[in-house]
Amino acid sequence: MDVLRASVDDMVKDKVVVITGAGGGIGRDFALAFAAHGARVVVNDLGTTVTGEGASAHPAQNVVDEIRAKGGEAVASTESVADWEAANRIVKTAIDAFGHLDCVVNNAGILRDRFFFNMSVEEWRAVIDVHLNGAFYVSRAAAPYFKSQNSGSYVHMTSTSGLIGNLGQANYSAAKLGIVGLSKSIALDMARHGVRSNCIAPFAWSRMIGSIPTDTPEQRARVERMKVMETAKIAPLAVYLASPAAEGVSGQIFAVRANELFLMSQSRPVRSVHRAGGWTPEGIAAHGMPALRQGFFPLDRTQDVFTWDPL
Repeated sequence: MDVLRASVDDMVKDKVVVITGAGGGIGRDFALAFAAHGARVVVNDLGTTVTGEGASAHPAQNVVDEIRAKGGEAVASTESVADWEAANRIVKTAIDAFGHLDCVVNNAGILRDRFFFNMSVEEWRAVIDVHLNGAFYVSRAAAPYFKSQNSGSYVHMTSTSGLIGNLGQANYSAAKLGIVGLSKSIALDMARHGVRSNCIAPFAWSRMIGSIPTDTPEQRARVERMKVMETAKIAPLAVYLASPAAEGVSGQIFAVRANELFLMSQSRPVRSVHRAGGWTPEGIAAHGMPALRQGFFPLDRTQDVFTWDPL
């Protein structure tokens, strides 16, 4: 039997981690990597399509079987992150199976891509419910356990669709940028209890990314570049952030693209103008906005910022 590594220097040995959306893609690689480094894993996956339809226990159980076949410890959860009571049951699965919880990886997600002017209320709510509400529900369910033991870590998956921008993803972009705000708030509120919270924006070819349109030569070239970015390249950073080695790393936003690691910026003032006595609309038009305009950000998309091939 191919026994998973279990050396004394494993960074997350005997840690218990809940990974949502772990039945395939990036989440599956997270589960395998954590298990390979000695962690005990709750593999959560509702087993839906990319757009969130249907349900199946097979994806989560298949990953559990894969981990166990290699000598690791894992249990499956098929609860929905988008429901508060179900999210609590996800966390309870870790407590019941392994006795405690050390890390939550909020990875579950769906896509309902459509241009903003055509997006339905249902398409908006479905994506917000899974990504943003789901991240809050699972994180909040874990918080009492983390608080009582004065330790724990959260790893949230964000996206450059929110951090930078993308076409046809108002729901996804809003949810992913909301997760950044959630992570920062968790980092601030839980710091006194020794709990860390960080975000990762992944670049990788996955089932969700596979839904990107390829109607134009530019789109096809972008997809071909993304195919070389393996989902497994994201996992080492998640394992590190859950480990004791990441003490003091909290409230940060990272990105991973193939062999590249990035620390992403956070909103800070870039320019200012002042007028004694205050501003009028006319004064802003004549003087204030022209001075600030030099610092304006263009309507960039991710591919406009990351213009070089993955390294």
